[in-house]
Amino acid sequence: MPTLTSVTPTSGPTAGGTTVTLTGTGLATASAVRFGATPAASFTVVSDTHITAVAPAGTGTVPVTVTTSGGTSNGISYTYSAAPILSGVSPTQGPTSGGNTVTLTGANLTGATAVTFGATPATSFTVVSPTQITAVVPAATAGPIGVTVTTPGGTSTLPSAYFYVSTPVLTGVAPPSGPLSGGNTVTLTGVHLIEATAVRFGTTAASAFTVVSDTQITAVVPAGAAGLTDVTVSTAGGTSNAASYTYLPAPVVTTLIPSQGPASGGITFTLTGTNLAQATTVLVGGAPAGFTVVSDSHIVVDTLPGAAGPVTVTVTTPGGTSAPKTYTRVGSPGI
Repeated sequence: MPTLTSVTPTSGPTAGGTTVTLTGTGLATASAVRFGATPAASFTVVSDTHITAVAPAGTGTVPVTVTTSGGTSNGISYTYSAAPILSGVSPTQGPTSGGNTVTLTGANLTGATAVTFGATPATSFTVVSPTQITAVVPAATAGPIGVTVTTPGGTSTLPSAYFYVSTPVLTGVAPPSGPLSGGNTVTLTGVHLIEATAVRFGTTAASAFTVVSDTQITAVVPAGAAGLTDVTVSTAGGTSNAASYTYLPAPVVTTLIPSQGPASGGITFTLTGTNLAQATTVLVGGAPAGFTVVSDSHIVVDTLPGAAGPVTVTVTTPGGTSAPKTYTRVGSPGI
């Protein structure tokens, strides 16, 4: 009497065609191999302990038996698995470095033996249910790629179901500085910016941002503390390198010496204070005057001709505009 001890593999597609190996004893004179009541598509006796057989089409779980001149063996279970159906991948994009986890949805996913992105196996995967698999994405070059799930029932592929996105790169921030209060707009330049999901100044999100193109983003600066901060852009491809942006306190003018001079101009006066090094404009009576930044605490200003009387003087930097100081133009004495 033949005896079966195992069938390997123990499952295959409903269409049949899978070659299985039967092990046992007393198999040398086998005259038939059956999957349930259906004869194997073909079989080969390898030895008294091994037979290879091609499974016929079928459904469900059936007993595999071998018949010899000595009788029919015990049955070993073989399961026909429905072909997998892959219907979705979420999220649909991620970094070229891989390492992120995606969820595959579909049907008949139980028993999955492989998940591949293109020709590359997933770093790992977990069958959650017959309708869901989670997979860790492998590394690949930028661009679309198909995702395939393999089970004993067959394979299912979604063409161009997942997109590898290049890591964003920042090359500049303009202007490179602004007030502590934020609210100003800067332009970020670089590459691979089109999929931006976040712009951050340090750990603080930009008040708002607009993706202009793959190489440009405009962003509204949030409030921040004085000094340098890192600006980064995040996309599905990852987070960019950091570009520098400086938060500047508003300029403060404490003294103006001399505080008066001839209405005809032609002399200079000195402003002292703090945060003056980044001065972009000095207004005297509302008109821009020539000036020289001596240090962060000193500016020398060229006086402008004008009507006699007091005028305001202000200094503007990327950090803001100072409170006005008064300079008095004095008319020539009459004769």
